[in-house]
Amino acid sequence: MPEPRIAAVILAAGLGTRFGAQPKMLAPFAGKPMVRHAAEAALASAARPVVVVLGAHTGPVAAALEGLDLTLVENPDFAAGLSTSLKAGLAALPQETQAALVLLGDMPRIGAAHIDGLIAAYRAAEPRPSAVIPVRDQRRGNPVLLDLKVLKDALKTLSGDRGAGLLLSRRTDVLEVLGDAATGFDVDRPDGLVTQA
Repeated sequence: MPEPRIAAVILAAGLGTRFGAQPKMLAPFAGKPMVRHAAEAALASAARPVVVVLGAHTGPVAAALEGLDLTLVENPDFAAGLSTSLKAGLAALPQETQAALVLLGDMPRIGAAHIDGLIAAYRAAEPRPSAVIPVRDQRRGNPVLLDLKVLKDALKTLSGDRGAGLLLSRRTDVLEVLGDAATGFDVDRPDGLVTQA
């Protein structure tokens, strides 16, 4: 039986209002824009294709990703919340995609090993889980792997500024794997970059 096709979706469409005047996705972290860290990690992993959802700062964020083998998708409804970006990214995937890794563009410490670890856990599980989520100190983190065949109808019901977290909290077929500091680290304010860079 062939391995299931697993893609990656990077959510990078938000306004980042808590971050200040500079677009959060473009803030430098270890010498690169944050969003480029996420894209390079996904491209170094086994996930294909890699889709990036843009919105609030489409032009500058797309420019920061120039030269990378990505599918860029614009979400005109980004202001309606994260759920719209998740749906836009999933809609851009090939129909035969079995699962998708959902990454947040403001988590620059996530590397290819995190992504490939979730993929390996998903492929090894019998029966296959609806999702694979890293957990550290009893808190679920990111990125998450979603089985699109199992969750197809449920994902359509998402709305507002929430991802799949609440939906997954109600399921008993979610596989939790050990996370680390990177899976719980995201940047919401400029001082987060100073203390974590």
